[in-house]
Amino acid sequence: MAVDAYINFNGNCREAVEFYADVFQAGKPQFMTFGEAPPDPDYSMPEEAKDLIMHTHLMVEGSRIMFSDVFPDMPFSQGNNISLSVSNKDEERLRSYFEKLQLGGHVNMDLQKTFWSRLYGSVTDRFGIEWQVNHEDES
Repeated sequence: MAVDAYINFNGNCREAVEFYADVFQAGKPQFMTFGEAPPDPDYSMPEEAKDLIMHTHLMVEGSRIMFSDVFPDMPFSQGNNISLSVSNKDEERLRSYFEKLQLGGHVNMDLQKTFWSRLYGSVTDRFGIEWQVNHEDES
């Protein structure tokens, strides 16, 4: 199990991550853009979102730090753009975490299957901290 920091950027994620990779000698990052995500027949991807970074990560001194751009028109507040991501292989444990974290908080995205995970959800707890709960599989 791991708890990782997840940092959002407002369109300059690629530039920031390339900078951090150089600073921390973390190797060349692999980027996934929103445009590379499987198409959703119920939603047309805005042109301005296609080249934005959906996900990347770096290993810094043994810790994984994950990064993405916010989707166009989503709220962004510099300084408050960090969430914590809990990954585990035990789905019941993840469900328990999610249920407890949402008490007095706000569910941003219900626990559900996504194209990257068998179980993923996002919740802001009663203290204003955003948690991403993610099933960690063998791949």
